[in-house]
Amino acid sequence: MRARRSAVRAARGASPLAWAALAAALACASPARSQPDAGGAGGPAADDTPPPPAPAPAAAAPAATERGGSVWASCAEHVPPGATRPRIEETFPKNGFSGYAAHLEITVTHGKGETVLPEGFKVQGDSDAARAIQKAGFVLPEADAGAGPTSATTATDAGATTRLVIPFVPLPKEPGRSALLLPPVPIAVSRASGELVTVCTRPHEIVIEDPIANERDPKVKPNPPPRPQREEWVLAKQLTAGILIGAALGLLVAWLVRRWLRRPRVVAAPPPKLPWIAALEELEALRRSDLLGEGRTGEYFDRVSDCVRKYLGARYGFDGLETTSDEMRDLLARVRPPVPVLPQIARFLADCDLVKFARLQPSEADCLTALDDGENIVHRTTPPAARPGDGAGPRSSPAGGQQPPARPSRAPEPARPSRAPEGEEAP
Repeated sequence: MRARRSAVRAARGASPLAWAALAAALACASPARSQPDAGGAGGPAADDTPPPPAPAPAAAAPAATERGGSVWASCAEHVPPGATRPRIEETFPKNGFSGYAAHLEITVTHGKGETVLPEGFKVQGDSDAARAIQKAGFVLPEADAGAGPTSATTATDAGATTRLVIPFVPLPKEPGRSALLLPPVPIAVSRASGELVTVCTRPHEIVIEDPIANERDPKVKPNPPPRPQREEWVLAKQLTAGILIGAALGLLVAWLVRRWLRRPRVVAAPPPKLPWIAALEELEALRRSDLLGEGRTGEYFDRVSDCVRKYLGARYGFDGLETTSDEMRDLLARVRPPVPVLPQIARFLADCDLVKFARLQPSEADCLTALDDGENIVHRTTPPAARPGDGAGPRSSPAGGQQPPARPSRAPEPARPSRAPEGEEAP
């Protein structure tokens, strides 16, 4: 600086030719000045202003980073106090073609609890970093087009290693061979405490060739063949899914309804008839039958016997058809209050056993007598509450039918001699 000032003072009284030579020397010595003083006007005042500093080279980036500053507009490195700067290794191709992506491969060594690019590699279009990258002649491809950055993390014993591949498309402004400089790129690392550490890559030089530079007379290439473009129709997908789900639910509901309609129905059984009503109806039906007219007196007598036995069992709580005559007499003898026609029942059972076991053929009169005796036994053993009252009409039975009127009792007949089996004497 002193030499320049001495030269200026010495040249003040010199000739115009010497002054022009001095101006040229100053212009060569300080190329960073905005405009040289062409004619010497204002020379002394301009010489006292120091020239602006030139951009620092890439090697000065770590030193400026340690002071917490930023050297490049595309990246501002930041390391919180007490944090260790992650170690990065990067490679970038030396040559490439215009319009073809050049991949910046970065290997970051960090701790196990740290995450590289927690929100992905994002550069805002209106930020200083995006403007600096575009000014340098590079464009980031769209991540949605399938050419976005990729990352893969591998755990190690000492920590973890993350490998990043970031594509940059060089687009020089001038055709032909061009030399471009990729500015530093910010890499964010999220620590386990939530703090963010931002480190910057080195600037990388690349020589870009024109893809058609080696062709003597390049021709316009035709358009590539068309590709089918598929658009996701969200509404159609939702409607299709809804229709399928609705159809499945409809089939399930229809199957359940059909199964419910075809379920076995519980039919309420009619209330059972009271024993005395059922016995009297059966005996009355037997009286109107044609068994006696057909000469089937044995069957007639057996049916009368079974009807009375079944009635007595249902009336007093035992199985009348599976009980012998002796057992039935013993059971009826223990009934309280006592059965009013117990002797008559005993004689009826004895006559039935005589016909059944002695194999005697009863006459028509014997059948009618047995039928009358059975009806008399049923009437005499009917509970008093179910009997028709004096002077009143027939009561309605619990089974829904009317209590049949009591048949008029016949005049007592003389005792008939009992028939004894063959080989035995009558008592």
